[in-house]
Amino acid sequence: MNKGDLINEIAQIVATKKQAQEVVDTVFSVITNSLKKNEPVQIAGFGSFKTAKREARTGRNPQTGAEIQIAARTVPKFVPGKALKDELK
Repeated sequence: MNKGDLINEIAQIVATKKQAQEVVDTVFSVITNSLKKNEPVQIAGFGSFKTAKREARTGRNPQTGAEIQIAARTVPKFVPGKALKDELK
């Protein structure tokens, strides 16, 4: 399922596809803005979005084999909730 499919599914519940797109865009925006502030987003029964730090490290260019320095960065993480895990069994 992609973003368009998600919008179509929500459009079957709300009045229009435009309203569904606004809902989906708003949800993604709220999650993104919270993660930018380093605030976790917990959705009961679904899971948690949070950020994690990746330390700087040395990697290799796969074409040349030369060592390269990979900078430290913050990455998003998703941890599924128990209810979601149970549904997938």
